[in-house]
Amino acid sequence: MQVLKFGGTSVGSTAAIEQVCSIVAQYKRKGNMAIVVSAMSGITDKLIQCGQLAGQCQEQYKSVLQEIELKHLDTIRALFPITVQSSLLSEVKKQLNQLEALCDGIFQVGELSKRCQDKIMSFGELLSSWMVAEKLKHMGLNAAWKDSRDLIFTDAQHGHALVDFDVTDHQVTAFFQHQSANYIVLPGFIASNADKDTTTLGRGGSDYTAAIIAAAMDASVLEIWTDVSGMMTADPRLVPQAIAIPRISYEEAMELSHFGAKVIYPPTIQPVMNRRIPIWIKNTFAPDDYGTLIQDNGEKPFPVTGISGIQKIALLTLEGSGMVGIPGFSKRLFDALLREKVNVILITQSSSEHSITVGILENDMLSAKAAVDSEFVQEIHDKRIEPLIVEKDLCIVAVVGDNMKNHHGMSGKLFGALGRNAINVRAIAQGSTEKNISAVINKADVKKALNVIHEAFFESETKQVNVFVAGTGNVGGKLLEQLQLQQEYLLRELGLQVRIIALGNSRKMRFSESGLSLGKWKDELEAGHEMDQELFAKHILDMNLRNSVFVDNTASDAVAGMYSNFLRNGISVVTCNKIACSSAHAEYKKLKDLARKFNASFLFETNVGAGLPVINTLNDMVRSGDKVQTIEAVLSGSLNFIFNNFVNGANFRQVVKAAQDEGYTEPDPRIDLSGKDVMRKILILARESGAVLEMEDIENHSFLPAECLHAKDVPAFYEQLDVHAAHFQQLLRSAADKGERLKFVARYHNGKASVGLQSVSPQHPFYQLEGKDNIVLFTTSRYSAQPLIVKGAGAGADVTASGIFADIIRTVR
Repeated sequence: MQVLKFGGTSVGSTAAIEQVCSIVAQYKRKGNMAIVVSAMSGITDKLIQCGQLAGQCQEQYKSVLQEIELKHLDTIRALFPITVQSSLLSEVKKQLNQLEALCDGIFQVGELSKRCQDKIMSFGELLSSWMVAEKLKHMGLNAAWKDSRDLIFTDAQHGHALVDFDVTDHQVTAFFQHQSANYIVLPGFIASNADKDTTTLGRGGSDYTAAIIAAAMDASVLEIWTDVSGMMTADPRLVPQAIAIPRISYEEAMELSHFGAKVIYPPTIQPVMNRRIPIWIKNTFAPDDYGTLIQDNGEKPFPVTGISGIQKIALLTLEGSGMVGIPGFSKRLFDALLREKVNVILITQSSSEHSITVGILENDMLSAKAAVDSEFVQEIHDKRIEPLIVEKDLCIVAVVGDNMKNHHGMSGKLFGALGRNAINVRAIAQGSTEKNISAVINKADVKKALNVIHEAFFESETKQVNVFVAGTGNVGGKLLEQLQLQQEYLLRELGLQVRIIALGNSRKMRFSESGLSLGKWKDELEAGHEMDQELFAKHILDMNLRNSVFVDNTASDAVAGMYSNFLRNGISVVTCNKIACSSAHAEYKKLKDLARKFNASFLFETNVGAGLPVINTLNDMVRSGDKVQTIEAVLSGSLNFIFNNFVNGANFRQVVKAAQDEGYTEPDPRIDLSGKDVMRKILILARESGAVLEMEDIENHSFLPAECLHAKDVPAFYEQLDVHAAHFQQLLRSAADKGERLKFVARYHNGKASVGLQSVSPQHPFYQLEGKDNIVLFTTSRYSAQPLIVKGAGAGADVTASGIFADIIRTVR
């Protein structure tokens, strides 16, 4: 015998019912086939609403009844030709009249009992299953309809009745042994008690009905037909990358269903598991898809089979020194919860016996607290224990898999992935079978957590990186261009899917959780909202995406001020903006500390040498125990370009203007010529060496006359360059007379730093430095005889963007 169950969405419309009947008609039948049917999707909710409104003496129940009637009558009219509709419509109307009479009676007395509620809810399955049976008959199949209340018997607990399997198994086998019809259609969810009253098996109970019949008849297979292609590795609404699980054990399926996987009703598995009857979950609307086969365990590609979760959880913690070594506290706690019918979902206890924590549904937390505080009123009064601590707005995420016990490091992998994404774990539970590891987290983190865990266990070949970019000028534009060009390479060679989730500049901001198109980013940004920096930062935090990286391509104080909040929320920061790292040392240290504390990266390689590996090289030396003695450097590509082109016969003003036109200087060249930019860079290098320095500690031997430096604007500055042309020519002649060249040099030695214009001899490494190149000489304990030299292009949008690109990749590798 075969048992097929079709869910509410599978019979939710005329087209869906026709699809169900088509599947049944084409099925390779082996003996009798039992077909269990749920109510049409949405009907059970409407029936519950009817009963509640009638019980509250609200006449709106009549309009809901009309909606239910219209849905079923319209379905009959669409399913059957007009020549046979009359008797069918009459039967539906007859059933609905009974429902209406029942609701009218409830309205009159103003009270809805659980017994009446069960009776009302039964009409959904009775009507849908009867319509399916009639449709199969109309198609010429030998089909019959049978009321499940004649077969499945329960206790008198309405709403969630317990099945009497001895009586039920006898009734089911007796009925099917004498059944001549090939297809027997039955309503799911409903049963009856010894008094012949209608009972129900709990929401989702149609699955259970099918399992009860399959177990009683020792069926060859139980098929659950629904609207998805099997059980998934995670909820696809929250984890788009979730995949179908082709094979899963009974135990794994039970774990996942208890922890929120909605594909199958939890009690369904037990009856068929006892008889080792396979359960096959199939998709009514994609019948050719394999689905998920639940049976004894087989080989699986991953140690973890699936990830699930339970929302709206509260934690109850009973703690106090009076609990230590005293037996009976746990029993009294659970007895108090039992008296209030509070279901305990998770339990964890400290080995010191100082506290015990349980997880329950949030709806039960007030009654649970009252019950527990009442139970321990004397101990609380004596201050031997504390009043029950209640925490809400939580959820449970669970990792399930039979094979986890055979793999080392599963817990470490789980909690490491959560920790790297700043997801705080409030409680942990793991059974000795090692089939389930559960963690309680903040409900705001559930989507990120599920994606993080799924990535860790199922997407080892690919890691998603979510990038938020502030600044789309020269550097930002080049970065986006490079990311677009390297998308396929990153995915193919490094397994990285880099998505630009947000773009912002001084005028506009644009967000897209699925990622902005790098080929059309200008148009997409232009179509965005007006920039609001506070809202921009808030939305980044609210999105709460895994592997998030904030990229700052600006020179803005306000944007730099956002870093601490991002790091505190586990969002890595990559920046070419020197303001944060050259601000007060306390602020610099705070950012570094936040990055360590919250497992985020704070990377700023491009603060010093654009794309040159200056800071990374310095970090590697310091981390390996080397001691920095001296740093000498030409750190301004713009100043190097200027003084390389300021040769005999050249006009200093024209050289500076050419550098600005090439994009080598800031829009206001005084920022470069004043030496302030170089001061920031040597300050950052000194700090990364371990020095505690402030900006005001750096000596600046400025070559720029005060009138140039303090000109009212850029045009006035250029005028002053002409006025002081002789001054600049004298600097050039003084160097030339000695056969030397002018270089703007930064130096750090013995805890002190300085910057200034120097003339260097042909023997000096700086002498041959051409164009806009930078050079850094590290003299250290290990590199004492010959300094370590880092040299290359130190300015330009392309190389700066490439440095930022490299830092983005470092955040996730």
